[in-house]
Amino acid sequence: MLRNLWAFRSHQRVPVHWIHRSRPRSSTQCGILWNSSRAVSTNDTPSDQKKRSLPPLMDFPEIVWPTVFKSMRNWILVNFIIRPYIDREFSMPDFVLGAKQALQAVSTKLSDGDTTDLTDLLSRECATEITASIRKMSVAQRHEIRVIKEDVYFSFPYQVGIIFDDDSGEETAAQKRWVEITMIFHALRGLRDMQERGETPPINLGLLPDYRDKISICNYRFIKEFTKGKESDWTINVVNHFKPNDLLDE
Repeated sequence: MLRNLWAFRSHQRVPVHWIHRSRPRSSTQCGILWNSSRAVSTNDTPSDQKKRSLPPLMDFPEIVWPTVFKSMRNWILVNFIIRPYIDREFSMPDFVLGAKQALQAVSTKLSDGDTTDLTDLLSRECATEITASIRKMSVAQRHEIRVIKEDVYFSFPYQVGIIFDDDSGEETAAQKRWVEITMIFHALRGLRDMQERGETPPINLGLLPDYRDKISICNYRFIKEFTKGKESDWTINVVNHFKPNDLLDE
């Protein structure tokens, strides 16, 4: 049974509520999913999705902005649970830098239509779903996916989760545990070139048509196993790129 880890008492884990590692995929299961910016209906018809300049890579709710509650909870989990009890060397700033590099590596491969070299970065389920989506995209749409890390002007961890599995049936067995982090990136195509020319984009760039068409938002969810003796590398189980203009038009 998988449970979310929220508190420690006498170095024992005390769950607050139950969660599952996998999210429901079908529209009949999901209905309407809410995030910090808008309601996303998973019952959208194919004709609705065709109107988008950039079709979704995965069936996952688009997340745009952080929330105060989740930001406070993330800070507590990182500083009072992850670092003291799971990974003493964990650093969120270092993780964000690594996440940006992963964003560039994955988006570049997807833009080229190549998913064969991403098996070490993506989970099997994620790679399968993305491969099917990429094959349906035009060359112009795939071009919109590519993001270089220097073009990211805003990024933040939207949600940090700690998951463990104590359903092994053996008290002596090592308890399985994972850390999962959902990252959000806002990117402006050509930002690096603007900065090299000494230009500074306006604060309200999201309201200006000349800039708005160049903005993309990327949702990436990373997961790593921290089971004693079985630690893994960070892998990605959710990848989504979308254009704010598409959200405004819906």
